[in-house]
Amino acid sequence: MIKQKLPGLAAGLKDRLIQQSLERKLRQAEQEHGRAAMPLTSIRPGVPEEHYRFDLHPGYKQLRIMYDGAARLGLQHPFFKVHEGTASEQTSIGGQTYINYASYNYLGMSGDPVVTQAAKDAIDRYGTSVSASRLVSGERAVHRELEIALARLYEVDDAVTFVSGHATNVSTIGHLFGPRDLVLHDEFIHNSVLQGIQLSGARRLPFPHNDWRTLDRLLDEQRRDFERVLIVVEGIYSMDGDFPDLPRFIEIKRRHRAFLMVDEAHSLGVMGAHGRGIREHFGLAGTDVDIWMGTLSKTLAGCGGYIAGESALVEHLKFLAPGFLYSVGMPPSVAAASLAALQRMLALPQRVATLQARGRFFLEQARAAGIDTGHSQGLAVVPAILGSSVRATRLSAALFERGINVQPILYPAVPEKSARLRFFVSCLHTESQIEQTVEALAALT
Repeated sequence: MIKQKLPGLAAGLKDRLIQQSLERKLRQAEQEHGRAAMPLTSIRPGVPEEHYRFDLHPGYKQLRIMYDGAARLGLQHPFFKVHEGTASEQTSIGGQTYINYASYNYLGMSGDPVVTQAAKDAIDRYGTSVSASRLVSGERAVHRELEIALARLYEVDDAVTFVSGHATNVSTIGHLFGPRDLVLHDEFIHNSVLQGIQLSGARRLPFPHNDWRTLDRLLDEQRRDFERVLIVVEGIYSMDGDFPDLPRFIEIKRRHRAFLMVDEAHSLGVMGAHGRGIREHFGLAGTDVDIWMGTLSKTLAGCGGYIAGESALVEHLKFLAPGFLYSVGMPPSVAAASLAALQRMLALPQRVATLQARGRFFLEQARAAGIDTGHSQGLAVVPAILGSSVRATRLSAALFERGINVQPILYPAVPEKSARLRFFVSCLHTESQIEQTVEALAALT
């Protein structure tokens, strides 16, 4: 960095003046707080305060600007509401009951008595933590039971579970790919994928939403310049409620000899007659996709993520991926709950059918009321696009006053012109609740 000289002052004199000023401030601080004197030689001159103070960090300053601006507009903070029990189609906040559209409990498995009992039994048997990485001494039978069940679900060789859904993508992509590789992804892909690509050092190329033609063209141009190539799409896009034409992406990845990864965080339990996800929806084989990824926190009523695929993939991740190798094993109660939820999903296809019916009903009612639902297919996720973060925040607060809990999605999570309310529908919502919600939404917009 080139130092700017003060007019009329030699560089050495300027540095001494800065040092003396810092020393005076330190003495004053010590006198005020009664601290023992620090050696003055430990003070490094010329370091701006924003480089060692969190309250001057650019990210935090931007956050404060947003909060202060919202306060001046009279907007209430819409986040971190405290739920006082199980959050399903209804929830209790501040002693009041609300129709709830802010939870991913698609099939009502969180709070299901069978799932809850499985978690309790696991605690009685194994305790609340495995207290170690699974590689060393954290392995429990319930971990493998869950992973085997997930592998069977996808009809692939094996699966591995991680303690965080976000970390599943970060660690998997970050470990498997490197600077000589290319990752192409849908422009609306989840942040965890972007973080994984950044960690990997691979070149990143987004393509327009669900646009397989542009992807094909990009690969025609770029494939020869890289070693490994990964394509990443989602089963259902959580902001928009739509899904890709997966058979097209499979054909493209085969032709270009690339890997294909599908993030099923929001499609497992939602798509297909039995909730098996986008694979069942299109009638595909499990081996048509190289990396199946999903989360345990939504349909499966737990917490964490999983990767399913061929043995070489899973074994590689279990022994070498830092996010698995150096992390404590999943709590037994979480693994047991997710295993029970998976078994319940397959045993109760009527819940999946009801969820799909309620999602379609919400979408039909909203569109009939003139609400902009974007590209939603009515599969559990229905946005109401409002075009302004301020408008979305105000509408969320107004609906909350009417007993409806729905979260606004604001810039920078989505472009400002795409700010929205995002409704998550569950199989436990009734048509009456949906009609009441859409009526209130239409009246306020």
